[in-house]
This record gives sequence, structure tokens and C-alpha cells, in this order.
Amino acid sequence: MKCLILAAGKGSRLWQKGNSKPLIRLLGIPLIERTIRSALEAGIDDFYVVSGYRGDQVRRFLDDLVVRCAAKMTHVINDDWQQGNGLSVLKAKEQLDEPFVLLMADHLFDPSILYDLAAQPPCNGEITLAVDHNTANPLVDLDDVTRVRSERRRLIEIGKGVDDFNGFDTGIFLCTPAIFDGVAQSVAKDEDSSLSAGVRCLAARGHVNVFDIGGRFWCDTDSPQDLDKAERALINRLRGKPSDGPVSHYLNRPLSVRISRRLAQFAITPNQISLVSFLLSVVAAGLFAIGGYMTLALGGLTAQFTSIVDGCDGEIARIKFLKSDFGRWFDAVLDRYADAFLLFGLTWHAYAASPIRDVLITFTGDRGGAIVLVVGFLAIIGSFMNSYTADKYDSLMKAKFSKGKTIRIGRDVRVFLIFFCAVCNLPFLALIILAILMNAETIRRVVVCYRNEQH
Repeated sequence: MKCLILAAGKGSRLWQKGNSKPLIRLLGIPLIERTIRSALEAGIDDFYVVSGYRGDQVRRFLDDLVVRCAAKMTHVINDDWQQGNGLSVLKAKEQLDEPFVLLMADHLFDPSILYDLAAQPPCNGEITLAVDHNTANPLVDLDDVTRVRSERRRLIEIGKGVDDFNGFDTGIFLCTPAIFDGVAQSVAKDEDSSLSAGVRCLAARGHVNVFDIGGRFWCDTDSPQDLDKAERALINRLRGKPSDGPVSHYLNRPLSVRISRRLAQFAITPNQISLVSFLLSVVAAGLFAIGGYMTLALGGLTAQFTSIVDGCDGEIARIKFLKSDFGRWFDAVLDRYADAFLLFGLTWHAYAASPIRDVLITFTGDRGGAIVLVVGFLAIIGSFMNSYTADKYDSLMKAKFSKGKTIRIGRDVRVFLIFFCAVCNLPFLALIILAILMNAETIRRVVVCYRNEQH
């Protein structure tokens, strides 16, 4: 399916943010790029972009973007950009003779909205408008939003002055060429060249369907206040990741999203963040190995900080559309190395620390040092196997977890335990707990998988 994007306006209310509204950056990404990448995630890769004000600047950026995105781009020029945005739609009439998606360059949205909308094509002569029926949406400026009233999934009225409204126009349409007739009729009959007026003409004939977005995210960005609200909303969407463990949910994620909000302004990639997190883990392991309480505690704090930073790579990948299979794999590989370094450094500290060695020698004789090494080895191998089995049987494990039989012990919990015991000067206790819990959990998973296979 083709996608028409309107990007011809001046955006005078955002002049202090940039001289071209479509190119104003939000968390390091221009608004129009966010629109295009959201459409790409919904499976659309053939774009027709209408530019007008500072059009040369916009078109140069788009030519570079489509190369990076491996998409198709057709430029449509609207020299009458000072008039209503319905004229921008009419400018694309000759290029679009089949159903297409219509988007606004300054509207942000959850790609799933577009994906679901595109799966319900309208009949010939009709269009479908995605509507937000949450009239208490905090992201909406009631003084500026286009309001709608609908009944039985049909649009009855649309406009900024609609008083008896039950939803908002999200600026996301699934159109047939009928939209061109609607806008042309509005221009000829009422001399109103706005897109809303064209939609109103079609609604009067009962030709506009309504698609409920179901409370999903969308946001118009017409003012600096809108940009601030949009930025906060995008950051808040990073919270509450389903795979987060308790430490990530309550401690790491609230801190990492604040760091990511700052990092998004720079040209830093998720893979670079993953590498920095790993190097910090090596530093923490070195501090453990030096010996002495101060370096042990500092190493614990550094380890916990790396656990927080480790969440930033995925967050930056999501808010800057940099997700990749390699990035996920690379992060997982570095995490395993980081775990090994941390546990080896902790084992070295416990082996060399005289109080621990003296206590073990008191009860076991000359075998005290060997016991520390064995426990450290079991902690390392248990950590590896815990991560490995989770990757191999994650879907099965989640099914079992949902029944409330156990709690998944993820990397966030393991690193927090290392941090807590290091600060409390109990490194050997951390190794004992991890050795027992990680290997016991691995054995439990083997039993669960075996029993599931038998059924």
C-alpha cells in the first residue's frame, strides 16, 4: 500500500525549534522521519510526500532518509502551501489511483494503529479515519484538536468547533481516491481548502468510516508544549517492559529512561551503549579483584550502574528506530561476558580476602581456598546456564510463570545481589546464593520442559 504524507506547512508556532517543521527533532529524530519509520514498522515502504515551505530542504533530507531506510520516495510539490492542507492532498491526485494511507508529518502514533487500520480497507468511494475516543487524553490540546462525532462507526461531524463530540481526529486515514472528490467539492462549493472540509463533504454522504484506535498512543505536535508532552510520552512508553524483572521495573528502568532521554540528543548507537556497559562491568570486576572493602563497595556500585546503563541500549533503539537483530544478539553476548567478569572478580576477592579464608580454614582446614573457587565456578556456570535456558525455552517458561508457580531470576536480580552483598562486605555470600539459585532454577527448567514434552 502507498502512503501519502502531508509536510508542506510552515509550522509558525514552532519557529523557535527550527526553520522547517517536518525537520524539527524530537529525541534526536526529525518529526517526518518518525512518521516514516512508524509507517515502515507497519509494513508500508512506498511514500509520496507533499512538501511546500522550505521544500528543497525537506526533499534533500528525505532523499538521504530513503537510502538509509531502503524505501521508495516520490516527491510532490505544493507551491500553494499557505492555503488549506486539502490542496496538498489534491496535488497527489495524479499519482494515487488506488487505496492509500494518508498521514500528517507532525503526528506521532503507535505503528500498530496503522497496521490494524490497513487490514480493514474501505469500500470504493469511502475512506476510513482513525479516531481516538478517549476524550480525556492528556496529550490532546482541546483548543486546537480536530474533534469528531461518530455513530455506529460512521463519521457524522468533524471540525475544531464541534461541541457535541465523542472523539478526536488522529490525522491517520485509509483513503480511496474518493478523498480527492471530497476536497475538490469543498473547494468548489464552500471555498474551504482544508482536509477536514473535504472529509466533511464525504461524511455528509455517509462515506466516512471510523476506526477506533483503542486508546493507543498518538500525538499532534503543533507547539513547543506539544513537543514537550510528546517527548515525555515517548519516554514513558519505555517503562513497564513486559520482560523486566522486579529490580529493572522498580529501580533500573526509572533511572535508565532519564539517562536515555539525554543520550537521545547525541549520535550514539545502541551497540556503543552495550559496549560501554560491558567495559564498566570489566572495571567493576577489576575493583573486586584489587581487594579491600572500599574497592569492593565501589565495584558493587559500578556493577549496579552498569545494570542500569544496560537498559539504555534497548531504550535508545526503540525511541530512535535503531532496533536490529544483531543489536539484540550483540547485547546478549556482552552480557554473558560481563556476568563472567563480575563473578570472577568477586570470586577472586573472596579467595584472597583473609577473613573469609580464615573462617573457611577454621572449619575445613586447607580446603578453604578450593571451596571458594568451586562455589565461584558454580555461580559462573549457573549464571550462564540460567541465561542459556531462558533463551532456549523462554516461551515455555513464561507460560509456566503466568501460573504463579515461580519468579524468574533475571540478570537484573543477579547484578543487584552482587551489588548488595558487595556493599555489605559479603562477597562470598553472594557467590553461595547465586550458585544455589541459578543452578536450582536451571534444573527446575529442565524438569518443567521434560514434563511438558511428555504431555
